[in-house]
Amino acid sequence: MTELFRSPRVMKKVQEEIRTTLGTGKKRITEEDLNKVDYLQHIIKETFRLHPPIPLVTRQTSAHIKIQGYDIPASTALQINLWTIGRDPKRWTDPEDFIPERFIDSSIDFRGQNFNLLPFGSGRRICPALPMAVAAMELALLNLLYFFDWRLPDGMKTEDFDMEEVGTLSVVKKVPLMLVPVAQRQ
Repeated sequence: MTELFRSPRVMKKVQEEIRTTLGTGKKRITEEDLNKVDYLQHIIKETFRLHPPIPLVTRQTSAHIKIQGYDIPASTALQINLWTIGRDPKRWTDPEDFIPERFIDSSIDFRGQNFNLLPFGSGRRICPALPMAVAAMELALLNLLYFFDWRLPDGMKTEDFDMEEVGTLSVVKKVPLMLVPVAQRQ
């Protein structure tokens, strides 16, 4: 939601797509509605790219390997910085900017098959709660965007957002933001 507030164009675009695709008279959003809104999926991918739930993943080598000329002995713990991968200018154009459109016509997904975007890890050690967590988050976001019109609190501008993150195992906003729904849609 913070990234959407910082990008009013994206907020307006996704709300228009949701309301056009799902219609205006829905009383309830269900899991069946999730796959109908493509732009929402792009927003979620872009959010995971910029703000992975776990910024560092630790893996242990099972055998002696060589990576870029370095010898890594068996049983060595390696830390993979997912936060840095998501902001790597060699992998992403304008890596610090929130641009969901970068995923239009892209096969990149966050389910561990593409090493440019690994917010939940990959392989046998991928987060086992990924399907449940993503479905719950998508459903919550879809409901918030469908049923409510949002605005910043009076006097606040997008430049006022503190996007500094803190954390160890997980990353959270340093200063929580109080969001104000303008009105609930009928």
